[in-house]
Amino acid sequence: MKPKPVNGLPFKTRVYINNQVLLPASLIKTLGIEGADYADVIIKYGDKVIEVRNAKLLRTRHTASRQFTIPREVREEYGIKPLDEVVILSIKPAGLGP
Repeated sequence: MKPKPVNGLPFKTRVYINNQVLLPASLIKTLGIEGADYADVIIKYGDKVIEVRNAKLLRTRHTASRQFTIPREVREEYGIKPLDEVVILSIKPAGLGP
């Protein structure tokens, strides 16, 4: 079954076993950030809103999808583990301001 396209934020997803979060191609295209290498990402985990600044957007081989790693300090501080659910609230190319 083909995944349902993502048309915007917020976007609910799970943390991969390697502590990365997948941003599907449809979300990347909707947000118009295909060319971004780094982004400031705001996620929600439980009732906590967490800002991940300057996250490297790793490219996939054949699609516009991107992945970013939740930094170890953030995972440890908030108790985020692989397979936990997070909500992406905001993604902005790094250095662009509000």
